[in-house]
Amino acid sequence: MTLKASVVIFPGSNCDHDALHALGRVFGVSVEQAWHGDASLPPCDLVVLPGGFSYGDYLRCGAIARFSRIMGAVADHAKAGRPVIGICNGFQVLCEAGLLPGALLPNEGRHFRCIEVLLRAENRASRFTSAIPDGKLLRMPIAHGDGRYHADAATLDRLEQEGRVAFRYVDDAGSATPVANPNGAARNIAGILNERGNVLGMMPHPERSVERLLGSDDGRLIFESLLAAGGRAA
Repeated sequence: MTLKASVVIFPGSNCDHDALHALGRVFGVSVEQAWHGDASLPPCDLVVLPGGFSYGDYLRCGAIARFSRIMGAVADHAKAGRPVIGICNGFQVLCEAGLLPGALLPNEGRHFRCIEVLLRAENRASRFTSAIPDGKLLRMPIAHGDGRYHADAATLDRLEQEGRVAFRYVDDAGSATPVANPNGAARNIAGILNERGNVLGMMPHPERSVERLLGSDDGRLIFESLLAAGGRAA
């Protein structure tokens, strides 16, 4: 099934062209830019909120971007069951907008982390993970200073019970150890899903790991999962 995508651009976005390249050049998806000040999205199936420093990350990461005019259309898109993926700063925006639970706090140690991490897909039945082989660990980069996922114990338990933890930081053996956790995220959580399973937020960058030239092409599996699911509503 063909897929049309929109990449939302906020003031301070700096991974928008990475997403546009991955979708348009690598996968041949019809993709357009969506400006933060617009009231509507271009006709599309998938919406991508890219990484960066929206509005300079002033106040709190994503806290100003969530009030952008375009976010009303993004919320409507999600409510219709259409896929939305927020990567890094996009994950922060989704949490601030209430489309995902919890929040992204400053990393433990207060250091900006720009390294490769290993991820284990915890729910391989979602539209974002269905192409990931059983037992496959994904290698991809992170680049953030505020990536520590936090939620209260009841929310974390609900995410676990409902299969909404999408990805977890792990070591080479696939174990979610403290050493493998790059930012102190609760329960090593690297990405989560909403209740319907059509909204994904994740701190690592799959769009920066779609070509071997970049050191890993494991991010392809997330986009291949989306392409297989097409634009159907959840």
